[in-house]
Amino acid sequence: MNIFGIGTDMVECLRIAQMIERHGELFINRVYTDHEIKYCQQRKAATQHFAGRWAAKEAILKALGTGWVKGISWRDMEIRTLANGKPTVAFRGGTREVVERLGVTDMLISISHCRSHATAYSVAIGNGQWESPRTDETFDEFGDFD
Repeated sequence: MNIFGIGTDMVECLRIAQMIERHGELFINRVYTDHEIKYCQQRKAATQHFAGRWAAKEAILKALGTGWVKGISWRDMEIRTLANGKPTVAFRGGTREVVERLGVTDMLISISHCRSHATAYSVAIGNGQWESPRTDETFDEFGDFD
């Protein structure tokens, strides 16, 4: 078992609230799955939960090291909460294909939030050797991007 990458993200809850206010259902349905929407809307502090899921999805992309490569979609990552409160992620569609191609077998995530901010941390775990999913990368002799 290898750790392929780690990712973290922090977002202001106000920013997510403003996106919801400004774009409404268009924003919500573009970023969140039906399950996530239902989960967040049932919570007293719905905006904090939406922000936490946003941060988790950003942290996952950082752990994968992919950024927004072709085939990755917000709704292809669904953040779920187990009965014990542990957050998990389910992949589908193009994102699942990328995860499988990379050899990632598990993604550990942690989410925390308060009135002002939400943060998330993720660890991508798998078997095999990590290879960049991006095809546009070239490196110099120091391993830096050209």
